[in-house]
Amino acid sequence: MDLDIDWVRAQFPAFATDALKDQAFFENAGGSYTCRPVIERLLRFYTERKMQPYGPSEPSRLGGAEMDEARRRLAALLGVETEQVSFGPSTTQNAYVLAQAFRDMMAPGEAIVVTDQDHEANSGPWRRLADAGIEIREWRMDPATGHLDPAALERLLDDKVRLVCFPHCSNVVGEINPVAEITALAHSAGAFACVDGVSYAPHGLPDVSATGADIYLFSAYKTYGPHQGIMVMRPGLGALLPNQAHHFNDRPLYKRFTPAGPDHAQVAASAGMADYFEDMAAHHGVAPAAAHDLMRAHEIRLLQPLLDAVGGRNDVRLLGPADAASRAPTVALSVPRPAEAAAALAARGVIAGASDFYAGRALGALGIDPGRGVLRLSFVHYTSEAEVARAIEALDAVL
Repeated sequence: MDLDIDWVRAQFPAFATDALKDQAFFENAGGSYTCRPVIERLLRFYTERKMQPYGPSEPSRLGGAEMDEARRRLAALLGVETEQVSFGPSTTQNAYVLAQAFRDMMAPGEAIVVTDQDHEANSGPWRRLADAGIEIREWRMDPATGHLDPAALERLLDDKVRLVCFPHCSNVVGEINPVAEITALAHSAGAFACVDGVSYAPHGLPDVSATGADIYLFSAYKTYGPHQGIMVMRPGLGALLPNQAHHFNDRPLYKRFTPAGPDHAQVAASAGMADYFEDMAAHHGVAPAAAHDLMRAHEIRLLQPLLDAVGGRNDVRLLGPADAASRAPTVALSVPRPAEAAAALAARGVIAGASDFYAGRALGALGIDPGRGVLRLSFVHYTSEAEVARAIEALDAVL
């Protein structure tokens, strides 16, 4: 079944604004447009519920109920229990808090495996634990392709490893890693697995239980929602790790790793993400979980022509695989002057990015100067076929 792109785009007010008229947005990996249900829920909370939630008054009670609704409905879409879903200010902050908890639980000489493919959010906090005597082992990409080989991970695993941290897919390489296979390897060595899903979740919420991940992290603001980080954690691991919140929040799993108070309005508005995914599924006559497949099929169909266009050039290096089915539509290109190329695309109404995208370690491992960065075009399921054709034409003119 084809995605009804007209229906999809009608759910995003951004596409109806004069400010964005005639602009093709290809910086979605930096943050997606927000869907209408989230905007409506956020406005309602700020105008009707802006007080401490869970109180006896009706506005306060409704505010708390909406926060609970967000966790419950997102948990259902992710295939986990409600208690496993928690919110924090960002994924970077969530990962930092997790690292402090693991530091307190682990003994000097024990090890954590990280990759050189990661965004800094799921690399830097863990690497800093070396200061506490924890051994940091690096699972390295193939420097030519950016591929993470599970066989290379196996060689790093032994009874000292307590945690393996890796991305569902990289924000510059784009290849979708075999999460279930990798988590199984970690578990067979007695280690936990922490998966950074920030660059994958916008392309369809995964069944987290099926991945085997003990921790799964992603960002609501890249998944059509408000600026929040969402964390899923297995209860068994949550009970082992020391509480990082107020002492009186020690028992609820969804509070143990949130030191600061939640942003009530944004947590409540996140239920709008579930509204959107469920409405999409209903419009297409499929189960809510099938929204993932609708989104991915549309992206794959649009992505392959873009990959073919840049992959056939000898003046551009495409990072990651050239097969659309094996990657996310996050296309990083090594070109001589990325910033100039992005500016030239902007002049043609194509909004792209030029940066290291907080993936400096990955770029360095691929032999690319992080200071120069790369040109990146990233899209999601609300991108139209006409916009991709426009981007290809603009790229040809600019490059």
